[in-house]
Amino acid sequence: MATNSKKQKSTASGKTAASKDASWPNSPCPSPETTSPFDATSTGKFKQAIFRHLTYTLARDLHSAQPHDWWIATSLAVREHILSRMISTQAVHNRDNVRRLYYFSLEYLMGRLTESNLYNTGLYDAAREAIKDPDIPVDFETILNEESDMGLGNGGLGRLAACFLDSLATLDLPAIGYGIYYEFGLFRQAFVNGSQVEHPDSWMMGGTPWGIARPENKVTIQIKGRVENVFDDRGNYRPRWVNTDAIIGIPHDIPVAGYDTNTVNFLRLWSSQSASEFDLAAFNSGGYVEAVREKAVTETISKVLYPNDKTENGKELRLIQQYFFVACSLRDIMRRHFRNPENSWDNFPSKIAIQLNDTHPAVAIAELMRILLDEEEMQWEKAWGIVTKVFAYTNHTLLPEALEKWSVGLFDRVLPRHLQIIYAINDRLLRLVEARWPGDDGKKRDCSLIEENGGKSVRMANLSVVASHAVNGVAALHTALLKKQLFPQYDELFPGRFQNKTNGITPRRWLLDCNPRLSKLITSTLGTDHWACDLDLLRGLETHADKSEFQKAFMEVKRDNKNELAAIIKADCQIEVSPDALFDVQIKRLHEYKRQHLNLLHILALYRRILQNPNLDIVPRVFVFGAKAAPGYDLAKNIIRAINVIGAHINADTRIGGKIKVAFLPNYRVSLAEKIIPAADLSEQISTAGKEASGTGNMKLALNGALTIGTLDGANVEIKEEVGDENIFIFGMNVDEVEALRAKGYNPWNYYNADEELRAIIDWIGSDYFTPGEHGAFAPLHNSLLNGGDPFMVLADFRAYSDAHEKVDALYRDKAKWARAAILNTARVGKFSSDRTIREYAKDIWSLPAIKT
Repeated sequence: MATNSKKQKSTASGKTAASKDASWPNSPCPSPETTSPFDATSTGKFKQAIFRHLTYTLARDLHSAQPHDWWIATSLAVREHILSRMISTQAVHNRDNVRRLYYFSLEYLMGRLTESNLYNTGLYDAAREAIKDPDIPVDFETILNEESDMGLGNGGLGRLAACFLDSLATLDLPAIGYGIYYEFGLFRQAFVNGSQVEHPDSWMMGGTPWGIARPENKVTIQIKGRVENVFDDRGNYRPRWVNTDAIIGIPHDIPVAGYDTNTVNFLRLWSSQSASEFDLAAFNSGGYVEAVREKAVTETISKVLYPNDKTENGKELRLIQQYFFVACSLRDIMRRHFRNPENSWDNFPSKIAIQLNDTHPAVAIAELMRILLDEEEMQWEKAWGIVTKVFAYTNHTLLPEALEKWSVGLFDRVLPRHLQIIYAINDRLLRLVEARWPGDDGKKRDCSLIEENGGKSVRMANLSVVASHAVNGVAALHTALLKKQLFPQYDELFPGRFQNKTNGITPRRWLLDCNPRLSKLITSTLGTDHWACDLDLLRGLETHADKSEFQKAFMEVKRDNKNELAAIIKADCQIEVSPDALFDVQIKRLHEYKRQHLNLLHILALYRRILQNPNLDIVPRVFVFGAKAAPGYDLAKNIIRAINVIGAHINADTRIGGKIKVAFLPNYRVSLAEKIIPAADLSEQISTAGKEASGTGNMKLALNGALTIGTLDGANVEIKEEVGDENIFIFGMNVDEVEALRAKGYNPWNYYNADEELRAIIDWIGSDYFTPGEHGAFAPLHNSLLNGGDPFMVLADFRAYSDAHEKVDALYRDKAKWARAAILNTARVGKFSSDRTIREYAKDIWSLPAIKT
């Protein structure tokens, strides 16, 4: 057990730093009103700020400045306004020793920040007017389009994290996000002969005005090595982690401005740096590559988001990435906590809340235990008590294969001491299971942190559940399935630990910012713009849903947005599409369970029907796809190629009179989604029931007036409850029916043999018709549907899906009814604001009060 002097020693450096900090703890806090460099309403002062940064930060004059320079200068002008608020916010938080949330996520899909920061700070109009100055040779849209999407995330998990940061700041909740400052994003997607080709996403190449390096807060962490089993001079076992490799983490802060408030939180991201930058002796002896080898290897840690883990080296890099960012972040949290002389380990849980966004940061549990046991010399019970009060865990998947597991061998090689601690946690857990279910080895197998099927591995989801005081799902159905199917043993063992927090989206980014035409119409109709931070106010649109004048205005907005997307489709895909067609949109990560291939089967069915009956009367459709497949996910990449190749064949077939067009937009990203979503008529949310945890694309599309066609899966269930049965197209099996069919023994051949149309289009895919001279091009897709057992029951749901599309066709012909349904989708999805979600987290999980600054 640690002595009192040991505790004093461990926090002494923090106290010393605090006493030297002029802003800590009693210095007056500067207010945004007095420190802001210019009035938010002053166009002239904003223009002066742009010119000042152009000249004195970028060293450019009016004649040599390029559009990229104007974007940087404009961003720096708004950044200085944000930073004055950020300094004020953090000063208040530090002075008052507030409880903070620390959000741990391996990805943040931030998109572009300039426009959203202009909206959130109230500077949008001032900036737009300032850039009209004749001395500025580029227009506002050109400047905004110079910004690259931040390559810090991949899919819904990362975009949810970005929405949460926005809501946390908007609601004045003290919070800091932690992650990795990736030099390269997932990848930049291109299509060659229809196939996905991955190129480096060099999003930082042109520089970014938003990241602020904080080298003074660097952290050194250790990996690898071995554990020495030693005893101290009192006979206590004190394992020592020795012969480790050191890595330095350099923090970079991205300010996160709240909307219509002075609060500015920040996202702290870590870049990796070698502890020994340069081997001068090796260099002088001619070993130029060897001289920088360690530097290159270490900096690989923060090089790329989600390295391919099909190789053992890729797996090791992923585990090191995860440990690197959480270890750096915990050290940073401790530094911040102990710099206040009033703080100690005793009040650590009352000041610190850490949310694990999925299992990627779960190794933080073992790391905090290691610090408390090995460095602070705490007894196990006290250390475990701190850990379980601090951590909470959000689960994002029901797919067993998506629940992270690390082989024991890999874990032992990278984090040997942490593996010992996990085994110790597991030993105590299994004793608890034995007490609850004596002699039940099955329960022990289910609960154990170590899986032993085909080699031992560490179950990170189990560790997260066991060590967290709260575990939440992200939709009502998802949470119910967590308790019933995925973790029923833990729900019994830890009653009350599981709760639901249905996901949400920020209305600032996903309506105000991305759909200014609709935002303007809503504001003029409701007589207020306060809906942007109180989305329930959109209910006021319900009284206008039956008014022909409002329906006309609403659909004119939609048509203008479709015209804008049509221009993008022409530029990126060389496909001409009509805004009068129904825009049928499926945009999300490419995965079998999301069933883009079910969409493809329906497209082929429509195509075949028209070929067999050229006079077939259908509403013209533009099928819009956007998706990336993981580099190592071969079947997903085959589905992408099938959509592209078959789509190109359909687009070129003059026999169908342009009734169907297929556009797969390359390099799907946030800024592209911001163009697609406002233009969508129909939102495809067609995952197999019980597989999608929640979805947030479904919320974004509905908010912007798209009708959903979907299964009763994830948040679709709650969207249906909100918008009404008549304003959504639900089809297919529900969760119970999927389970029953699987239990009975699902055989896709039964559906193939029983449905002539389905059999014909599957055979069509399996033939060489669309790829002459290239035998078996789509064999992986074809085999997955039949010989592979169709694991996501595409064939079982095909006929119901096709029938639902006929209802879509019928409703779209009735312009008034469609407009009414679209308006009611926008009006009734206020529940799905991330502000509501964050309020629930703050109240039920984090016990986090708002702090006005």
